[in-house]
Amino acid sequence: MTSLFQILLLILGVVRTVIFIHFIMSWLISFNVLNLRQPIVAQIWFGLQRLLEPIYGPIRRFIPNMGGMDLSPLVALLGVYAIEIILRNNASYFL
Repeated sequence: MTSLFQILLLILGVVRTVIFIHFIMSWLISFNVLNLRQPIVAQIWFGLQRLLEPIYGPIRRFIPNMGGMDLSPLVALLGVYAIEIILRNNASYFL
């Protein structure tokens, strides 16, 4: 069962990293450091969009419109951290 606990923490770490990459990439695109006309940038961006939309979509329905600011990545990161805290506090059930 310890390996299941470690696998769950690994998955949460990967999700956290992908959200961070998406967040940083969105800022780089907004400030014209990265250009979506470049094929590799567009592939990575739209791939991340398709990957994270099932997480961000339900969050966007509950968060009010902030006038162009998307707070769903922040809420998703808080959710990932909350799940990680719950898992670590209940680690004894996995042993």
